[in-house]
Amino acid sequence: MADFAMVPDDGPLRVVLVGAGNMGRAWIRMIAGTPGVRLVGLVDLALELAHGAAAENGLDIVVGDSLASVVAASGAQAVIDVTVPSAHHAVNTEALLLGLPVLCEKPIAPSVAETLSLIAAEEVSGQLLMTSQSRRYYPQLARLKDAVSRLGGVGVVTTEFFKAPHFGGFRDEMEHPLLIDMAIHAFDAARYLLDADPVTVDCRRFNPEWSWYRGDAAAAAIFEFAGGTRYTYTGSWCSPGLETSWNGAWRVSCAGGSATWDGVGEPVVGRGDDPDGTQPSAVPGSDTRREIAGALDEFVSALRTGVTPPGDVHANVHSLAMVEGAVLSAATGRTVELSAVLESAYQVALHREERDEVRAVLRGWGSASAGLGTGAAG
Repeated sequence: MADFAMVPDDGPLRVVLVGAGNMGRAWIRMIAGTPGVRLVGLVDLALELAHGAAAENGLDIVVGDSLASVVAASGAQAVIDVTVPSAHHAVNTEALLLGLPVLCEKPIAPSVAETLSLIAAEEVSGQLLMTSQSRRYYPQLARLKDAVSRLGGVGVVTTEFFKAPHFGGFRDEMEHPLLIDMAIHAFDAARYLLDADPVTVDCRRFNPEWSWYRGDAAAAAIFEFAGGTRYTYTGSWCSPGLETSWNGAWRVSCAGGSATWDGVGEPVVGRGDDPDGTQPSAVPGSDTRREIAGALDEFVSALRTGVTPPGDVHANVHSLAMVEGAVLSAATGRTVELSAVLESAYQVALHREERDEVRAVLRGWGSASAGLGTGAAG
C-alpha cells in the first residue's frame, strides 16, 4: 500500500499551478501538451502577472492570489509549486495541509531543516510531496545507469560542469549560486546512478575575478559513498567557451571498464576486454519524456498507482543534504559528515516548527536518522 493518498483515475488530473513567472509559463505550456493533466487554477501574489499568463495561453481557469481560495473554487486535485525557492516551504506546507499532493520545483526547500519539516507535514497530511528533480528524466541517463550496473564495482564517478549563463535576477545575488541552484541536479543524478547516499563531502568554492555573480560561482567537491566509491564534481557558472551540456560531462570508472556521457548524446562504454567503446542498448523505461514533463508523468503515475516515486521528499532530502554539506565544508575548510548535517538540521527544524501537529511528528522521530529510515537511496 502507498504511504500517501491515491487519486482515482477518473479523468485528467486537475491541478493548480502556483507561480506565474517564466518557469510557471514553461509549466503552463508543458501541461497543455499533457493529456492526463488539466490546469484548473493559477496562483500568484502578483495578480496582474497571473492574469497575463492565463490570457497569453488562452486559459479559462480560476486565477487568484490565495492558494486556498483557488483550490476551493477550481476543484483541484493536486498542486504544482513553481514559486521562488524561499516560498517553497510555506506553499508546500499549505497545500499538503489543504489535503492535496504537491509536485514542487527543486529545491524542495531552501534548507535541510525546512525539508525535514516538509517530510513531517507530508506524514501529517497523508499526501505525496515530490520534487521535480527534472534532470533525472533523460533516457540516456537511464541507459548509463544500466551500463554501469554491468561493469562491476564502481570506483570513481566524475562530473565536469562548465557554463556561462547570464540569468539576471535572484541567481546573480545568491551567496552560492552554483552549489545551491545547479549542482543539486548532478548530486541527485550521482545518487541515482549509484543507488546510494554519500557519507562525507569535502568541498572548496571560489569566484573568479571576472564573474558576474555576487556569490561564488565555481566549486569542486569530493563525496565519499559507503564502500569507498568517490564522486567528484567540478563546476563553474562563469566559464565561457567549450561549455559542457547542462547535464555536465560524466565518467564512471568501474572494475570491469568505464562509461562516459556528455549529457546530451548516448553514453559510451569501454570494457576491459573491449576498450574501444560501444553504446549501450536501450533499457526498459528509458524512453520517458524529458525534464519537467518526465517529472510530471511520474507524479501522475504515483498518484494513480500508489508507487512511491524517487523524488518523494523522504529521499530527495539526501540530495539537498549533499548541497548543504558541500556549502558547510567550503565554509569551514574541513570534511563534513552528512549524517551530522541531517542531525543538526533536525534540531533546527524542531526549534523553528510553528505548527503543533508537524512539531509532534518531528519530536516523535527522536532523530533525523530514525525519521528518514534506512531504505535504499532514491
